[in-house]
Parts: sequence; C-alpha cells; structure tokens
Amino acid sequence: MAIDAADMTWLNPPARTETRGGSLVVASGDKTDFWQGTYYGFHRDNGHFLSKRRRGDFTAEVTFIGHYSELYDQAGLMVRHDATHWMKCGIEYTDGARHFSVVVTTGHSDWSAFRLDHDFERMSVRVTRNGDALFIQYRTDRMAEWRMARLAYFNPAYEEVSVGPAFCSPQRQGFEAEFLEFSLTDALSRDIH
Repeated sequence: MAIDAADMTWLNPPARTETRGGSLVVASGDKTDFWQGTYYGFHRDNGHFLSKRRRGDFTAEVTFIGHYSELYDQAGLMVRHDATHWMKCGIEYTDGARHFSVVVTTGHSDWSAFRLDHDFERMSVRVTRNGDALFIQYRTDRMAEWRMARLAYFNPAYEEVSVGPAFCSPQRQGFEAEFLEFSLTDALSRDIH
C-alpha cells in the first residue's frame, strides 16, 4: 500500500522529502545514523525514521529502492521503543556491495549482515512481532518467496512501539531512497517455516 506520511511522525526529519505517485522520495542529512556504542564507541540517534505507533503483536512491511554508493548507506524498517531499545533492518552498503543488515539494540547495538550477490532493484522487508520476538524476513523483486534473516529477542514489556521506514548515511549527506509501500497490520502468523 502506498505510503501516507500524513498520519505518520518523523524522528529527525530528512534534508528533503517529496511524494511521487504514492512513493516517498527522501534524501539524508549529513552523517546520520542509529547506533549505540558497541565496537565503534559512539552513540548516534540522528538517523531518519518515519513511524506509526503500534501496541502488541503486528506485521510491518516496507518496499524500497536505495541509491547506495558510500560506506554504510542504508534503508529499511525500524521498530523502536526509545533511543537505546530498537531494531533496524534492510539494506546497508558495505565492502562495495549491498548487504541485508539487522541491528538489534538493547542498551548496546549488535550487527549482523550478509551479502546479496544477485541483482535487484527493489527490496521488501517484513517484520512480525510475536510476544518477545521479532521475526525478520526479506525478499527482492527477483525472489518469489520471503526468506528468514533473523529471529531476535525484543522485550515484551515494550508494549507500544514506533514502526516504519528508516534510512541513514553515516559517512555523508544526500543519500537518496524511495519508499514505495508500507503496511502495518495485525500479526500474520507465528509460523517460521
């Protein structure tokens, strides 16, 4: 479903936004990121995040295109309780290639990533929250089925969270992304296989 930013809220509004035929085209500010401490030692909470509030279990999906060229350019989906308790997933550009990346932050951030070697234009991400878990899946416009990327713990005490598209450019400004679709519904299923 097309993105309706009118009923959503920006955390750190980006340098530029434009609506084109139901898609949201955005450009990042300078050196934006979401990260808390681990390995690098810095704490950043200035990435761009457009969200809706949601209680309980849900399934969120976003489809997007990114114009990745610089180290750590990234776009995808975020589930956020506060500045130190969140998950972001999507494409991150590292080692000269697009990787599917998941960062889970519970006071400190972790990072898992794997390289996507096939060619594609559009990426879709699906996150289903069930109780204490986030089930993270992805597919590209060259894949028919959803693939599992991670099953992550997320504190069930954080009953209400913000959910939506997110993007950052830790090394520069002007990273452009296009968010084509976003949906937030009741949880689809507890099935993993």
